Amino acid sequence: MNPLLEVTGLDVDFDGRAAVRDVCLTLERGEVLGLVGESGSGKSATALAILGLLPGNAAVRGSVRLDGSELVGAGERELTRIRGSRVAMVFQDPLSAFTPVYRIGDQIAEAVRAHRDVPREQARSRAVELLDLVGIPEPALRARAFPHEFSGGMRQRAMIAMAMAAEPDLILADEPTTALDVTIQAQILDVLRAAQRATGAAVLLVSHDLGVIAGLADRVAVMREGRVVEQGTATEVFDRPRAPYTRQLLAAVPRIDTPRRPRPATGEPVLTVRGLTRTFPVHTGTVVRRRSGTVYAVDGVDLDVRRGETLALVGESGSGKSTTLFELLELTAPEGGSVELFGQRLGTLGRAEARALRRRIQIVFQDPMASLDPRMPVGDIIAEPLRAQGADRAVIARRVPALLAQVGLEPAHADRFPHEFSGGQRQRVGIARALSVEPELLVLDEPLSALDVSVQAEVLELLRRLKEELGLAYLLVSHDLAVVRNIADRVSVVYLGRTVEAGPVDEVFARPRHPYTQALLSAVPVPDPTRERHRTRILLPGDPPSPTRRYDGCRFRARCPLQADLTVDERKRCAHEVPEFEGDGAACHFARAREVL
Repeated sequence: MNPLLEVTGLDVDFDGRAAVRDVCLTLERGEVLGLVGESGSGKSATALAILGLLPGNAAVRGSVRLDGSELVGAGERELTRIRGSRVAMVFQDPLSAFTPVYRIGDQIAEAVRAHRDVPREQARSRAVELLDLVGIPEPALRARAFPHEFSGGMRQRAMIAMAMAAEPDLILADEPTTALDVTIQAQILDVLRAAQRATGAAVLLVSHDLGVIAGLADRVAVMREGRVVEQGTATEVFDRPRAPYTRQLLAAVPRIDTPRRPRPATGEPVLTVRGLTRTFPVHTGTVVRRRSGTVYAVDGVDLDVRRGETLALVGESGSGKSTTLFELLELTAPEGGSVELFGQRLGTLGRAEARALRRRIQIVFQDPMASLDPRMPVGDIIAEPLRAQGADRAVIARRVPALLAQVGLEPAHADRFPHEFSGGQRQRVGIARALSVEPELLVLDEPLSALDVSVQAEVLELLRRLKEELGLAYLLVSHDLAVVRNIADRVSVVYLGRTVEAGPVDEVFARPRHPYTQALLSAVPVPDPTRERHRTRILLPGDPPSPTRRYDGCRFRARCPLQADLTVDERKRCAHEVPEFEGDGAACHFARAREVL
């Protein structure tokens, strides 16, 4: 029997520039093929070329056969007939993939009617069925919502529902979990598995996340610079990689199941936070703006960082991690709670004291391109904090080349502009800028999230080395728990603006006590097909609650997997009594240590 999909000698050029070269792939019915590689490797271009969805400046050569029928060179009418009915697409960004002015249910119903001769009402009923199938709560009600009224995870579920509308033979999923929290990612991957089972479709899964591929793919193809460098079963590629690039890629991936030996910090505290709160007003109206509510962004965060220690702050998007960082960097009195930085209480400092303290704490931002002024050469960018602190020209002239060398860049490149550097090099510039005034505490706001995995490994090693050489303390915000396992000494977990668990990394990761921490850790994929497919998942229902409400009792209880096992009186306690957090431990009335890795 012929394969469902057969790609042979596929080439893609954009304005004469080669993007894909001589790609050959096969995909059998009901099979999942994982297509992996770093940014620019040609993964997405390959997937889009299959359906003829590349822009007009793309030239495609070679052969793409679906059930023996050639798609390269096929007319638009033929491709339109195939799209959605036989081959469906799940895009990376569901918000841009949906039309913003039409309701979700109407868009899914439109997909049903495009390929099935059914009345409008029957198509709408089918849309509600599909939303229910992918786990959208109250599907009949949510079918009437617009895309912007859905969370990112719900939009991706709706996109999978649309892909299932005509029960296609093949689903192309292009980075379907990239922008999602790890708990929501686990939900989406579960939905994708269910969609495949329900339709019997084959899946071409494009992803840079080797853990996701390990958990879903039957076979794997690894791409580099537009070419496939290795193919095989998932077990073969992960356990016995043949290509040097594959081995390099796997070695660079930080793993949550590989413990490191954190050094206990014995120095004095550099940062102590107790009961930190921060709210933001919600306004309505365009001409006359009125306050209509409050966002409780941070609502009880406790932190301790000692000299020479790395503390990681983790939690889902919207949990208050970044807001906490920027509240600390303001160096002003907090809205609520207390902050002590190097033994000085914020809110009691004069201007000169705040200026002196500013030098001792610096930040490395998430997006190195957005945080560097594109009009300034990197030498001036690095020198800017020194000038702000009043350093003279001679000091700056000596310091800038030394800093570039310290972060692994050429001092002679100080006159180059940010766009002349790669993403990893730009992040090194950001680190050099932060180090310029010799801080003692470095705040790292998702410093690796915008980087490919091999570049991540290099920057991670740089941060480790700088910490050892300079005796720095780090306060790290990251959504990547595998990175946290590899660099942090202690971890603090926040949920809906409140600290729910903290402790040494190895203790928390090996035996988490709070059910939220347990769910977070169980959702992180491991780049090992055997381990990944036998791990127990704790799937949290729904999305995190809105921070515009002040919740009584435990704010995690609506998603808590322990609730089903509690007595009526115990549930009442969760509903009315806020669990207290004291030092290392868990803010849960019924915390139970559990191994999840």
